[in-house]
Amino acid sequence: MTSAVELEVNGHVVARLDDGSDMAPQLSPRPFVEVWTLGGEPVTQTHPSDHPHHYGVSAALPDVDGVSYWGGRTYVRGSGSTMLENHGTQRVESRTVSASGVLDEISWRRPDGSLQAVEQREVSVEGFDGGWILDWVSRLQAPDGVTLGSPATNGRPGAFYGGLFWRTPFESAAISSEALAGVQAAHGSESPWLAIQSPRAALVAAAPRGYPWFVRDDGYVGFGPAVAVRHRRAVPPGGALTLRLRVAVLNGDEERVVERGRRAVFGGEGGRL
Repeated sequence: MTSAVELEVNGHVVARLDDGSDMAPQLSPRPFVEVWTLGGEPVTQTHPSDHPHHYGVSAALPDVDGVSYWGGRTYVRGSGSTMLENHGTQRVESRTVSASGVLDEISWRRPDGSLQAVEQREVSVEGFDGGWILDWVSRLQAPDGVTLGSPATNGRPGAFYGGLFWRTPFESAAISSEALAGVQAAHGSESPWLAIQSPRAALVAAAPRGYPWFVRDDGYVGFGPAVAVRHRRAVPPGGALTLRLRVAVLNGDEERVVERGRRAVFGGEGGRL
């Protein structure tokens, strides 16, 4: 049976953390988060018909030494997108809930159930005037070490998705970043911030240096800081990979919404996570 926790800001439910235990195996079962504005407008989408393996906000990695924690098909060099029996599972082993967030201990398991990696994940919420912030921090370790790839590192140019990925429900959105307006400028950039603005809601995201933005607005609107862009990323034995995404959630018609979101995620005029 699935287990979920709801988080509130100023008496409003703004996030729902689902452990993903009832997801089908070919979707790469994993915990995910559904998100709303303070006014109740959804800003995430789960299990959409076009990409049924997209689930709100999740740690979705398409290639961990050949294991998919993304779900759906895997891009195979020379063959294209192929459905393989390579879907792993992220399992919540323990969960600690507080008023402002959730701390999870998560095991990453191969299709045969063996342990591949372990993760400590903290998802927290905080309010600010006119909006609120979702802060996600994950620390991933692998006892034997792993390498992380993407369709791009496997031969599909530009498709470097994988990491903390956010699927929105927006049919369209205005995208801007420090790298100028538009998805083409933002995609692949290391802009400190990324703004996704629709008429009803806006998201202003920040991520650490070294994780270029994957951004898509063709067919669906989704984004996230990418783990493997041009080369595979290694996590050595005894080492750790830290993933972070901090997002201000606002109403889309707020005055100077992008500027207000930027100030909120950085706690001031600007900076970098």
